[in-house]
Amino acid sequence: MDPRRRRNPYQLTDQTPVYVISVAAQLSGLHPQTLRQYDRLGLVSPDRTPGRGRRYSAHDIELLRTVQQLSQDEGINLAGIKRIIELENQVSALQQRVAELSAAVEGAASAMQQREAQVHASYRRDLVPYQDVQQASALVVWRPKRSPE
Repeated sequence: MDPRRRRNPYQLTDQTPVYVISVAAQLSGLHPQTLRQYDRLGLVSPDRTPGRGRRYSAHDIELLRTVQQLSQDEGINLAGIKRIIELENQVSALQQRVAELSAAVEGAASAMQQREAQVHASYRRDLVPYQDVQQASALVVWRPKRSPE
């Protein structure tokens, strides 16, 4: 499911597209034409309105700031930044999948423990468990008592 799609349309999250391009440009400190270029390159792709207008979310604005910081401060070209963003998205998706699988494993382990407890509870109580008695290794000499004559 796309994280931008919400069940409650009135619930605002950091993924909710609410900012038009001029506001997003002002919040990110970039020129609107730069935002359009980033969209064309696939670096930051905002949602679109039915009229094809761009709508940026708070997450998109943060991503724009990150792209600008990597480009200006770190000297990374836009192709490198795009690859970094793709890898970060992949890592995030994999971390989410690991969390899902961990929860599934915990659920399966819990179900197995419950089933094991049911099996143990079903044991017959009228049976006495057999325990193997260890034979003593000591030698005992028996001497009968002599009867007095």
